[in-house]
Amino acid sequence: MAKHNGRSKAASFLSDGFLFIGGALVAFLVVWAVWSFFSPSPTPSPAFSISPYSDRKSGPDTSVSAAATSCAGGANLRHDPPDANFYDDPKLTYTIDTPPIKNWDEKRKEWLKQHPSFAAGAENRIFMVTGSQPTPCKNPIGDYLLLKLFKNKVDYCRRHGIDIFYNNVLFQPKMFSFWAKTPTVKAAMLAHPEAEWIWWVDSDAAFTDMDFKLPLDRYKAYNLVLHGWPNLIEKKSWTSINAGVFLIRNCQWAMDFMDVWASMGPQSPDYDKWGETLSTMFKDKIFPESDDQSGLVYLLLEEKEKWGNKIYVEGEFYFEGYWMEIVGTFDNITERYTGIEKDVAGLRRRHAEKVSEGYATVWEEHLKDAGNGRGSWRRPFITHFTGCQPCSGDHNQMYSGQTCFDAMQKALSFADNQVLRNYGFVHPDLLDPSTVNPLPFDYPA
Repeated sequence: MAKHNGRSKAASFLSDGFLFIGGALVAFLVVWAVWSFFSPSPTPSPAFSISPYSDRKSGPDTSVSAAATSCAGGANLRHDPPDANFYDDPKLTYTIDTPPIKNWDEKRKEWLKQHPSFAAGAENRIFMVTGSQPTPCKNPIGDYLLLKLFKNKVDYCRRHGIDIFYNNVLFQPKMFSFWAKTPTVKAAMLAHPEAEWIWWVDSDAAFTDMDFKLPLDRYKAYNLVLHGWPNLIEKKSWTSINAGVFLIRNCQWAMDFMDVWASMGPQSPDYDKWGETLSTMFKDKIFPESDDQSGLVYLLLEEKEKWGNKIYVEGEFYFEGYWMEIVGTFDNITERYTGIEKDVAGLRRRHAEKVSEGYATVWEEHLKDAGNGRGSWRRPFITHFTGCQPCSGDHNQMYSGQTCFDAMQKALSFADNQVLRNYGFVHPDLLDPSTVNPLPFDYPA
């Protein structure tokens, strides 16, 4: 679902005309978002330093922190045989600006042989990575929002058996802001050879469909998956993709790609040159510095044989969707899902959280007519709060900080209701996260 165009086989829900009319708006919004990760934060706008929700009226171990869900079933977490492997190589480094990793596919394969309990399901194992800046947020409610956004990701991962790592330090001090994800992802690839996929999700993105699973079979022939609009890529727009959420295969191709992508960053002696190159290529780019998103589009277009042919531009669902077109649909979506539950007793049945995926499969049978895109009444997979800047408070001036805060609260409560359902409770008001009501037996019959 999403503002999307998908690949050639995917149905398009946005016309070229709409996309071009909205191009300037999207560019203006994105530039507010690209500085959100590890960037210096100005004094927050008073409008986003709002009073606590309790005062509002509403309707009826170390500097790096990690959180993990349970590991894949059956894996032996204590078994690490003494046989030598790539970890014993004194030349191995985790940093992004060091000699490249070679023969990574063979090294991963050998590690899995040494740790056979991880072999089952390895081809579909995902490891999620996210993070935020090392220092406290300038916005008084920023840390509160980041905590809730992280909780949201942990909830999703727990339900689907995905491990997650939250990083809040710079692995390469010069790679600030949006570039900080690159060294983090590379380090995660080395730290987790048991994972086939590394899934980067920006701190300001929330899962709003807790049941949906990535269609990994669709990506078998690809090594990188990101959200975008192929027709805008061909028209050389720097906003034709979004680099805030992406899935990258843990393989040699990805190791090489990360090195090339990172070479456009601020730690590189060619950083200024890349800024000029990208600004020349993308006429709608509105700031001169080299950025990760423009760099991705450049590699898609200019080095298609080497990189582009292994990159899947997802547009058939909200791999990440713009919050302003999503949040207003939550009430209608809730009403439609509740209507289905009233008619299908099996979906109303209480069950343990651990078996939720089985019920999600049943839901799919009743969502065939829900659509996948603008106007759809299906739950959006990921809602991305581009431009809200919850940590700095320096939100896009096209809307108020209060609008951002309310939208985040609503999205997070919408997602939380899907989780709390297994615990017997629900938020009656999406704008009031502090209040829950117990659910009666056979709700909502």
